[in-house]
Amino acid sequence: MMNVLELMRIGPVIPVIVIDRIEYAVPLARALVAGGVRVLELTLRTPVALEAIKVIAGEVEEAIVGVGTISRAADFDASLKAGAVFGVSPGLTPDLVAAAKDSGLPLLPGVMTPSDVIAARSAGFQQLKLFPAQQAGGLGMLSALGGPFPDVTFCPTGGISAATAPEFLALKNVACVGGSWLTPADAVASGDWARITTLAREAAALRPAGMTKRMASR
Repeated sequence: MMNVLELMRIGPVIPVIVIDRIEYAVPLARALVAGGVRVLELTLRTPVALEAIKVIAGEVEEAIVGVGTISRAADFDASLKAGAVFGVSPGLTPDLVAAAKDSGLPLLPGVMTPSDVIAARSAGFQQLKLFPAQQAGGLGMLSALGGPFPDVTFCPTGGISAATAPEFLALKNVACVGGSWLTPADAVASGDWARITTLAREAAALRPAGMTKRMASR
């Protein structure tokens, strides 16, 4: 089982996925993988979420499936049974810390303030999700956190788009970003998997802001 930092470094974007119909799960995952996005976060926001994780884990070998929106200790056991190989939470509590350690499921916990970062780091977490990223201060907050917390690596999630992602990826303390723009609700509902593959391909090719220009000048 890979650790969280290894997962974060596989690609520049981890899609935040909401599936409300089980028949969408496998074709959606296959469309993302076809575009080069393998690490998938399926959120526990719908009744079919755990079943969707199970079918993707069983049928899409290239996908690395994780569960998002973990908010209760019981979510860890349910996620492992469904086949998830990592978890993401919007925040962190003592109960979640204990459950994560007991389960062994790699966890990317959410933080929003410096105090949250201190608490998470004290609990043994050095890879954190800044959430909601834009409301928490976005680029400015992440830059400021880099000073007192040079050993912490972030995956900012919330309000990030394909247009703004390169700016976040350019920060030294950002390994990847989370985003929902890869799976637009209308594309999923209409089964437009080709569009989702295109969005995934574009996301997989994202570079930090300024890098393309630097490479072209060589």
